[in-house]
Amino acid sequence: MKFGSATIAFLTCVVAGCGGGSGAGFTAGGGGSGNVQPLSVNSGPNNDYANGLFTAVTICIPGSSTCQTVNDVLVDTGSVGLRILGSALNVSLPGQTDSTGGKIAECTVFVDGYSWGPVATADVQIAGEVADSLPIQVIIGASDSPSVPAACSNGAGQAVNTLSTLGANGILGIGLFAQDCGSGCAASRGPGIYFACNSSSVCSSTTEGLQDQVQNPVAMFAADNNGVLIQLPAIDANGAGNVSGSLIFGIGTQGNNGLGGAVVLPTSAAGNITTNFNGSVLFSSFVDSGSNALFFHSSTIPPCSSSAAFYCPASTLALSASMGGQNGASVVVPFSVANADSLFSTSNAAFDNLAGGSALSGSFDWGMPFFYGRSVFFAIEGVSTPGGSGPYVAFH
Repeated sequence: MKFGSATIAFLTCVVAGCGGGSGAGFTAGGGGSGNVQPLSVNSGPNNDYANGLFTAVTICIPGSSTCQTVNDVLVDTGSVGLRILGSALNVSLPGQTDSTGGKIAECTVFVDGYSWGPVATADVQIAGEVADSLPIQVIIGASDSPSVPAACSNGAGQAVNTLSTLGANGILGIGLFAQDCGSGCAASRGPGIYFACNSSSVCSSTTEGLQDQVQNPVAMFAADNNGVLIQLPAIDANGAGNVSGSLIFGIGTQGNNGLGGAVVLPTSAAGNITTNFNGSVLFSSFVDSGSNALFFHSSTIPPCSSSAAFYCPASTLALSASMGGQNGASVVVPFSVANADSLFSTSNAAFDNLAGGSALSGSFDWGMPFFYGRSVFFAIEGVSTPGGSGPYVAFH
């Protein structure tokens, strides 16, 4: 959905357990080395994305040297798993099947829509790290087979399955969890996430073992596999045309990923922290690079006339909120809210003061503006780090 010059993005996974090609944007090929992968905030492959955080991933047929580097992949700490548009994929990956030979497919529901497509297996390289035989989702269109079942599309919003609707060639979900659904999908057919599709393309909900679910690629690295660090520089209040940063794998595993003086905020089992804003404690709060603004409810900040999804105050507001963890730690975070229409009228793509009304009741979505000028860590569930076991968010 596009308003003015900016795609509105709420790429936060809302299914149980996940909280749980080439283009004109990020074009650095395979990118980094060691445990450091370049990041770029730019307007994306369609030149209409505000605060899109992009990188590149290299995808190979398992056990082979037949590979493809896919650029303009959105980096999303609010979801888990690698998802690539089928239209951007040139290598033929083996699909996952059940015991009867039926194709396994997945319905991924985000705040602003859903993606559908088969689960495939790939060797995935990012910087110098490799995840062998990684289950990923290949996002397909409405006319492709197997067709999306009603149990996926009903009430889930728009289909996010093309370059136009997604605004990227894929999503690199590197959130707080090892799998995108977890024990809920392994134990029961659950909320309609994984499906088995027969030869007639009839798809029915199915269970999916932990090892077969779409995985967080970081958790499957041989090393530097306990979390990630995102570093972006501070930017001007008027924004920036593009911003370069780093995705660093591991927490406390090398000299470049130590916690230092970071504030550690352990999350709930669902991956949430708390936010105290305007006298209300919002328990459904999270830090999400896949959301292109700070999203929260305010009855006093006027929405934009061009799009009610963003705020348009008469002048820039200086605000603050307190972020809290399950360990009782809290920290006051100042932030600004500028007039979104004014921001979008510039030629810039990166903004640290873009905000809008939340699509999730009682929540505070610390989206991309939170990341500028900070080092932000995400520790994966159940894995040891110098800051304790994940899941937690930390920053300084």
